[in-house]
Amino acid sequence: MTSTAPHPPSTPSRVPNGPGPLGRLGTWVLDHRRLVAAVWALLIVGLGIFAPRVEHDLSGAGWQADGSDSVAARDLAVEHFGGNASSAIQVVVRSSDGPVTEGEGAEVIAEVTALLEEDPRIATIVPPQPGATLSQDGDTGVVLAGAGADTNEMVRAATDLKEELAALSTDTVEVTPTGSSLLWSDFNDANLEAMLKSELMSWPVTLAILVLAFGALVAAGLPLILTLAGLVASAGSLVLINQLVPVSIWAMNFAMMFALALGIDYALFLVVRYRAARAAHPGPEGVRWAVAQTMDTAGKAVLLSGLTVLISLSAVMLVPSPSFRSMAGGIMLSVVFVLGATLTLLPLVLGWLDDRINRFSLPWSRSGEHRSPRFAAWGERLWARPWTWGLVSLLVLLALAAPILGLKTAMPSIKVLPEDASARVGYDVVQAELGEGAPGAIGVVVDSDQAAATLKVLADDPGLAGVLPGMKAADGADLEMFTAVPTVDPSDPELAQTVDRLRADLPSSALVGGAAVENLDLKSQLDESTPIVVAVVLALGFLLLLVALQAPLISLLGTLVSLLSTAAAFGVARLVFQEGYGADLLGFESQGFLDAWAPVFFFAMIFAIAMDYTVFLLASAKEHYERSGDPHEAMVGSLAHSGRVIFAAGAVMVAVFFTFALSGPIPPKEMGIVLGVAVLLDAFLVRLVLLPVLLRLTGRAAWWSPAWLRRVLPTISFAHD
Repeated sequence: MTSTAPHPPSTPSRVPNGPGPLGRLGTWVLDHRRLVAAVWALLIVGLGIFAPRVEHDLSGAGWQADGSDSVAARDLAVEHFGGNASSAIQVVVRSSDGPVTEGEGAEVIAEVTALLEEDPRIATIVPPQPGATLSQDGDTGVVLAGAGADTNEMVRAATDLKEELAALSTDTVEVTPTGSSLLWSDFNDANLEAMLKSELMSWPVTLAILVLAFGALVAAGLPLILTLAGLVASAGSLVLINQLVPVSIWAMNFAMMFALALGIDYALFLVVRYRAARAAHPGPEGVRWAVAQTMDTAGKAVLLSGLTVLISLSAVMLVPSPSFRSMAGGIMLSVVFVLGATLTLLPLVLGWLDDRINRFSLPWSRSGEHRSPRFAAWGERLWARPWTWGLVSLLVLLALAAPILGLKTAMPSIKVLPEDASARVGYDVVQAELGEGAPGAIGVVVDSDQAAATLKVLADDPGLAGVLPGMKAADGADLEMFTAVPTVDPSDPELAQTVDRLRADLPSSALVGGAAVENLDLKSQLDESTPIVVAVVLALGFLLLLVALQAPLISLLGTLVSLLSTAAAFGVARLVFQEGYGADLLGFESQGFLDAWAPVFFFAMIFAIAMDYTVFLLASAKEHYERSGDPHEAMVGSLAHSGRVIFAAGAVMVAVFFTFALSGPIPPKEMGIVLGVAVLLDAFLVRLVLLPVLLRLTGRAAWWSPAWLRRVLPTISFAHD
């Protein structure tokens, strides 16, 4: 039998009588509403001017391991070998009426060459070469357009040229641009189309969920307005930052999704709290009190949640890859704007709307009810039978996580592109006409005095189908470059063994590169970085919870249970994307692995979202424990007051993420499935079942803190009178 009567706290807690720092910020906003409105108007308009350029200006490449041999080899190829590098554009010209180097085929090749010469980003142009880039039957040839700019600019060049090049096709000659730069260009186009389609699908669903959660149309619209403000400001900022440092287009894509999800979470938490506080103090002075109360409780939880998200994503910066760092930076920027809007713009709007926030309410809406009877009853059920509910949720999570033991990762293959994409069509033609490994040719740059030894190693290696004669540096540098064609497809695991063998056997000055090798080096870097990122994220997340809650045990448990939903999400991802379950339903072709960037990047995103809910729940639990000193009231009260918000916010996030699984190439589908499943499990199993059960089982020990730790940590209270 358990008692529900209050008990004195194990450690005395002081409940502040006046508003805290965030409460004072809220009242300051009300007192200076014109200034705050003007600042936000300037931010939105000023940065919004640049926002429409975001899709055009942001870069499309950067998927590389900085400091790797393959990147060094590419840089040397661009500088000394006429741009004959992985970022070069390959134009496949195929004739159905005799040799491609004669007749109409020759005329088309001349037109292709002329078009390429007009673009200043193109360096040396090499026509089809017998034994190298010309098929044995002579019907297919590849015009190589050397890279005369960095990888990001070459993707833009591919985007600008691909339609003009394809337009040179005739009835008997087909022109198809391909290569690494085309791959990223086509992928960015497909990804953009998928993201826009997903956004259009998710907004109506999101609004419907918010209307059901709030019971009032005006209140439901606030999170969307807040999110739009943050998105416009972050999009414009990314365009400006791109003038100084290249920013991946994926930074904006992920920022759009994350800002929508978090903006709704934060606004939902504050609006629900404000409506309850305002109902408790209906007089004219109640607006200031309600805003201060909301900011000191829900606002504090939102601030800590936002800091947790920022800290989690900052760990991705440890991966030495431009694309990863700019993606993490872009999301962090959007979170900063959404957080700023939540803590300054939202209080202003709440004070201005006041009771009008309940306009167009549904008949069953109880705008002043902060405590949910249904979630209170759910808390009592968990309190009565903690072992039953805890074990069931744990077993479900472990069963879903079990497949993670066989998870395989690799860099994306050509299958990420639609079948009619130019890069994929050209890839298939090159592979069919020039050999299985031709699309993944390996480039080796070596000092001239070691060229003979290099050629011997390449000629003797069983993983190579052929080696082209060495190319002298165009600028007279003491370097030579060899191009070798592997025997296997660029995404075949055997290629990694060949590259490792070459690096071990080649002379000391040799640098092995090529698009496929750059992918292998990035995967190796990701494999090395992932454990470090995971450890840093967990450590920083725990420390932030410790500072916020000043309770070591529940801070540790709250951090560790986040691993369960993450592992379960990746277990499901293995079944879907590696084994192909549901591939026909979702409309994709399984690659036989999960993309290598998914574990490190998605882990940081999942952990950030999971800690978002953790902070909401445990901040509410601490607020109740500070008031009552009763573990029962802390657990049941936290569910009664935050359960509905977590449920609604989780439903919104699941709706947002799962829409990405319904359209576009494989990576957005991976993002949608992994994040959607993670949020589904984390919000509904971990935060609404397992974590409350842990609060029940640990009792007062959950909130115990040694005296020395309390002296070290700042005093943070969530309870206010």
